[in-house]
Amino acid sequence: MTQTLLNFLKYKSYIMRVSSLRMTTQAGSGHPTSALSAADIMAVLFFYAMKFDPKNHNNPNNDRFILSKGHASPIFYAVWKELGLLSDADIMTYREFDSVLEGHPTLRFSCTEAATGSLGQGLSVAVGIAITALMDNRDFYTYALLGDAESSEGQVWEAAEIAAFYGLHNLIAILDVNRLGQSTSGLHEHNVNRYAQKFEAFGWQTFIVDGHSVIELMTAFDSARKVADKPSIIIAKTIKGYGIPQAADKMGFHGKAFSEKELLEILAAMKQEFHDAATYAGNYSWQPKLPKKEHQKEAKKIVVPKPNYKKGDELPTRKAYGQALAAVGKQNDQIISLDAEVKNSTYAEIFEKEFPERFVQCFVAEQNMIGMAVGMATRGKIPFASTFASFMTRAFDQIRMAAIGQASLRLCGSHAGVSIGQDGPSQMGLEDIAMMRSIPNSVVLYPSDAVSTYKLVELMANHYEGISYLRTTRSATPILYDNNEEFNIGGCKVVRQSDNDVALVIGAGITLHNALKAYEQLQQEKISIAVIDVYSIKPLDHETIVRMAKKSGNRIITVEDHYLQGGIGEAVTYALRNEKIEITCLAVDKLPRSGKPDELMAWEGIDAQAIVKAVKKK
Repeated sequence: MTQTLLNFLKYKSYIMRVSSLRMTTQAGSGHPTSALSAADIMAVLFFYAMKFDPKNHNNPNNDRFILSKGHASPIFYAVWKELGLLSDADIMTYREFDSVLEGHPTLRFSCTEAATGSLGQGLSVAVGIAITALMDNRDFYTYALLGDAESSEGQVWEAAEIAAFYGLHNLIAILDVNRLGQSTSGLHEHNVNRYAQKFEAFGWQTFIVDGHSVIELMTAFDSARKVADKPSIIIAKTIKGYGIPQAADKMGFHGKAFSEKELLEILAAMKQEFHDAATYAGNYSWQPKLPKKEHQKEAKKIVVPKPNYKKGDELPTRKAYGQALAAVGKQNDQIISLDAEVKNSTYAEIFEKEFPERFVQCFVAEQNMIGMAVGMATRGKIPFASTFASFMTRAFDQIRMAAIGQASLRLCGSHAGVSIGQDGPSQMGLEDIAMMRSIPNSVVLYPSDAVSTYKLVELMANHYEGISYLRTTRSATPILYDNNEEFNIGGCKVVRQSDNDVALVIGAGITLHNALKAYEQLQQEKISIAVIDVYSIKPLDHETIVRMAKKSGNRIITVEDHYLQGGIGEAVTYALRNEKIEITCLAVDKLPRSGKPDELMAWEGIDAQAIVKAVKKK
């Protein structure tokens, strides 16, 4: 540790502060004070501690960095300017419409690992990345910079506990304890010992430092990399707005850029405050610590042997999901299964039995599970995350952020709808289709039998255009399709039709079987209907539905084990809004209760009898 290096790092932190201030003033918005508290941390991290190739972000051996406190993006972009990946002109486009330097980092800027900004999620992403390093026997470290205010989020502690459980010695977090949140002081203000006690209770190695002391930060980073059996966190006591007398450690400056006049005054004051760094004229020749050079492997198409199901046999689609997951896992060792402690219900246990080294038990912590899956996806893994459909709702923000970050996640929600029966409404996924449909670029799939489930899981494994969601059913359902039947994202199946159909009934999952029962009942009365299996709810096969409706008296009846809002009925109605077709939507419209599946579906008006009644209604 030479004085020359110290001077160089202090200069970098100073010039990064200047850049952060200039870009936010130019933008007229941003969080300069939050960036300034982290400047010394970022300088030491990127120009001393990390081992990475700045010119090859995709090298799988690079150390990784997650900016969990995403509002401090100015300091992140300032780092990459100093690394030569951004120019001064680039950073001055901060927050502009055509700029990749968004207010909170997204993957539009190529050096971003994951989209952040919704606080409390970055540590989970970092945990997912660190686990992949252990899986692949790589020696890179993952760093995550958190703010003290976001440590109030429960997800932070979900991530902290699982990181210790898995002994992630290759994970180093930094907590920027600058005392002030957006509108009030933090929970423990500058009591860094209290933060240390919490993380130590969760099984972490802690290091308390002055976050503006380059020497202390260097020492802490060195020590953290020597910890052998647990994750580490550097708890850095910092000053929000450090270096700006009128704003340092004061409320009222969060998320506020300084005017041009104020900026000139601030920069003049900072030249005095950081005189040695501002007048730095050293010739320290910094070179990155380069890891072993390697190229990221390209994903190969996954093809599984056709299943061996027998038409007419009964099998829950959730069990077929587990079988299909093991089948795709056999074809590609990048597939990982994450489960939220319901593996014997989602049947992810089938995958665990076959590939225990690629099964990650996330326990009852769905938010952290999704964050971990995002981290794994950034490292080229193909994560499938499963839990009850009802519990996916508590991770909606994490799924939303994954979509913003263009993460390719494969999600499975089991135990959907009132058809689960006696467990009652808290366990019934009745909002999941609406939730998943609202996600940008999402795919929503709802198979009705084992064959379609198996084939759709294969499609999901090969889908890299965003988040795909599979909805599965608790009860066993008859196998409808031959093993060689083909499915595609955006398709549907016409399972019943004739030249005399008076209506088109559209179902999926359990309600497709109700529609087929209704078909048989109506046939006895010489009434014909067409039936469509809309296994792909998003995207929807608009053309086939319109074509079949026009052959069926221009009448459609949708039936679903889901609330009306945001479900299949609304999806079909919107798609056909400009067609002269009568649409009736049968859906769950009363608050459910415990009961037998048949009782509940009858009570909600989504069983075969309800469909028959709707068809006959004039």
